[in-house]
Amino acid sequence: MKILIKNGLIVNADTKIKANVLIKDDLIVYVGKDIKDADLVIDASSKYIMPGLIDMHVHFRDPGQEYKDDIISGSRAAVAGGVTTCLPMANTTPVNDNASITRAMIQKANSVGLIDLLPIGAITKALKGNELVEMGDMLEAGAVAFSDDGLPVSSSSVMRAALEYSAGFGSFCISHSEDCSLCRQGVMHEGKVSAILGLKGMAREKEEISVSRDMLLAKLTGGHVHIAHVSSEYSLKIIDMAKRDGIKITCEVTPHHFTFSDDEILANAYDTNYKMSPPLREISDVKAIRKALSSGLIDVIATDHAPHHNDEKCVEFDHAPFGIIGLQTLVPLTLRLVDEGVISLEQMVALTSKNPANLLKISNKGEIKEGFLADIAIIDPDIEYIYDKALNKSKSINSPLFNKKLKGMAIMTIKSGRIVWDYYNQKF
Repeated sequence: MKILIKNGLIVNADTKIKANVLIKDDLIVYVGKDIKDADLVIDASSKYIMPGLIDMHVHFRDPGQEYKDDIISGSRAAVAGGVTTCLPMANTTPVNDNASITRAMIQKANSVGLIDLLPIGAITKALKGNELVEMGDMLEAGAVAFSDDGLPVSSSSVMRAALEYSAGFGSFCISHSEDCSLCRQGVMHEGKVSAILGLKGMAREKEEISVSRDMLLAKLTGGHVHIAHVSSEYSLKIIDMAKRDGIKITCEVTPHHFTFSDDEILANAYDTNYKMSPPLREISDVKAIRKALSSGLIDVIATDHAPHHNDEKCVEFDHAPFGIIGLQTLVPLTLRLVDEGVISLEQMVALTSKNPANLLKISNKGEIKEGFLADIAIIDPDIEYIYDKALNKSKSINSPLFNKKLKGMAIMTIKSGRIVWDYYNQKF
């Protein structure tokens, strides 16, 4: 099967050019100005042709909480958002802390056939923070890294061992940076807004202390630590210092943390769809994140797609779970940064595809290039639409952007040379 995508603007991390792309079977075989013979021709005039996005931080709730989302619905939400590779976190039920669960997750994703699923294993058994998992077995089964997301490792000794062992296997650890002893049953950022609303707050320092610790442990061990969902201005200063000193540290931010501040909770009457962990912080933190995206300090944009059933979110703010969905809002919110001049189109590709591929040591993804896997997102930057039930492919609707007007969308997604999402035909 040959597919020709013509007349689009091809965007890579280092260049953009108006050209055509020829796909044969599962590979990109030609990039250039010529028109090639093909079985199917797609006109991408006024569209962007980007590498399929790689989301390094999702929660598909599978196994164990499939009523929120599962690998099937999560895969559909991903490709509808232009995402062709997802890394689900380990806080499933049971926890992904052994090779058999890792294999089962991958097998289910392969049977769905929409995305590549690269599971993140737990750092410790049952995420209890005590005993390391069998990292070698899990990597052999298909895991790509290890994380404490959901239940941070409080023991510095255990985290040191995790960094040493993961480095020995050529892998890395993803840190949900949170000193839980400082949480104090908080439900949002500790500051002026929490005081006005009478809600218990969580100080920035609970993140910054943990970032500092894990940075120092990476310095001690020579291991690689990746800081998940950075939300604090001072966390970014710590990461910047560590990078300058040659410490193996990388980081990610989420669209909600570079888009919203805690003022939204005040403006939207305790809307629990603005409740996430780490919490939305102050305008100064949002500005710092945007500045760090512009400068290149931040390595990755990831969604932290965290579905919850509507019944769970429709309760008092104190009692609602943390988290929002994000796979189908990744493109419009990131394009907003481009429109506002915060990042370039090339930086968008670096943050959402090229850099994740490099971190994961995937040599045939992250670029529109001859010989690379044909994972491609065709993006219409100008399309405007209401993000509603008809478009949402997740089982959950916990997003502050639900029923809001958005601009920019992946109108077609190609995975390994096969069209897996077609917006105009609403077809997988």
